[in-house]
Amino acid sequence: MRPGTELELTITDVVYGGDGLARHEGCVVFVPFTLPGEHVRVRVAKSQRQWARAELLQVITASPDRITPPCPYFTRCGGCAYQHIAYPRQLEIKTQQVAEALRRIGKFADPPVEPALPSPHDYGYRNRITVHVDPPAIGFRGIDPRELVDIKACLLADERVNEALAALRAKKHPRPGPATLRSDPESRGFRQVNDEAAEVLVTLVENMAGSGELLVDAYCGAGFFAKRLRGNFARIVGLDWDARSIGAARKDASAHEEYRAGDTAELLPAALGAPSETTVLLDPPAQGLAPAVIDTLLDARPLRIVYVSCDPATLSRDLSRLAAGYDLIRAAPVDMFPQTASIETACLLEATE
Repeated sequence: MRPGTELELTITDVVYGGDGLARHEGCVVFVPFTLPGEHVRVRVAKSQRQWARAELLQVITASPDRITPPCPYFTRCGGCAYQHIAYPRQLEIKTQQVAEALRRIGKFADPPVEPALPSPHDYGYRNRITVHVDPPAIGFRGIDPRELVDIKACLLADERVNEALAALRAKKHPRPGPATLRSDPESRGFRQVNDEAAEVLVTLVENMAGSGELLVDAYCGAGFFAKRLRGNFARIVGLDWDARSIGAARKDASAHEEYRAGDTAELLPAALGAPSETTVLLDPPAQGLAPAVIDTLLDARPLRIVYVSCDPATLSRDLSRLAAGYDLIRAAPVDMFPQTASIETACLLEATE
């Protein structure tokens, strides 16, 4: 398939990242802004030996879950992938993507994936955005990252963030470069972008972690989870590489909380207590766990692990290794970022006997 070739295809799936998937003469074709079951006309934009990427030209037969995107910048702005999909179907798609990653990458034959928990609001939920200023344009990088899409308002942002965007646009000489706009301009340090969905996530994590003697919160940041769970454990040890985050966590720490700055792989062995008394909470960056962290957990065998991940692929890779000493009990996606392809997942693992 050469670039420029036009085809008619039937979409069979939506893959992680947001593209619809179809097949043509043994080649996988990725088509953004499509839905399973849709018959579409496309133009090949990029082609390799076993796969191609195509642009949507026409929806010949639409899915019943297709809706009219409310944002005038959708399909040009690089932020959203699913505005053309009814929200309940977005949740189903994300649930399926987590299950597929656990099957394909994690090698779990029947992963215990629960239906994705929705965000209380699917628009207007972001408490901050970062726009790029390149006068006269102020906006987001496009689907084509070379393009800067000039925006007047972002439908994902809350009212106060959009007011800050309007104020920035009103300046005669805005400073070029990135600009972070917050609903609370005084707020600094890490804060979940979607406050209401963050409450859904922390409630889920609290349920999975239960209670006990010791909680080791690896990759703890400023203590987002630890502060919520500190009433459930006799002792909490938080670990993070970022000294500023650890300093913030220490400010209102109770007598039974301790926060240590450094590399998690190096700090974790000394932080763990007796296996039967220890719960470990993992919330690593998108690249997942270092092999040394997994080795430590398999050697020490703490009773329970709660793993929070923003990437189903690295999550599945890590869980496949942890399966040498743990059973996967629950996997629960949480939709922290509606209309986008991002997925947050919390998993509960228990040590095998």
